[in-house]
Amino acid sequence: MGHRLSKIYTRTGDDGTTGLGDGSRIEKDHHRMESIGTVDELNSAIGLLLAELPSDDAYAALLAQIQHDLFDLGGELAVPGYTMISASRISELESKLDCLNEDLPPLKNFILPGGSKPAALCHMARAICRRAERCLVALSKTDEVNTTGRQYLNRLSDFLFVMARLLARRNGGQEVLWQQADKR
Repeated sequence: MGHRLSKIYTRTGDDGTTGLGDGSRIEKDHHRMESIGTVDELNSAIGLLLAELPSDDAYAALLAQIQHDLFDLGGELAVPGYTMISASRISELESKLDCLNEDLPPLKNFILPGGSKPAALCHMARAICRRAERCLVALSKTDEVNTTGRQYLNRLSDFLFVMARLLARRNGGQEVLWQQADKR
């Protein structure tokens, strides 16, 4: 593969537009760009979570694969009409989610983000994932969007929630349970 970027700044975006992979240009505040940026932010949040985990951590390979999926989703969004995320990615995520969830007790209360730094970072990634999904929903009202990408984000937010629960419970840690105001 040849060089992707030979010059980092081009000045072509100084007018408030940006180029897509198909050569077209759109406003930087277009729903498509908001979606691409939020997926990128999610990928960065997962990268931050990965940096907190040992490289041999059981979750590291899962999170690295998710980063690749998110990069593919960003590419898909950058080239209108192009599809990179397939239903098999959702099925694989669901399978992993089912396995992770088996070791957790049933939820009897709401959980607050926290418990440990990795758990809090995972909750932050989950919240960004929900926003990315909302961005794709907004984009789909005006532009053609692969619904599989949106479904992937929906499943990913569930996956990140379960992973955050597991990370909070590691090494004898606990999840932070919400307490109603009148019971504090």
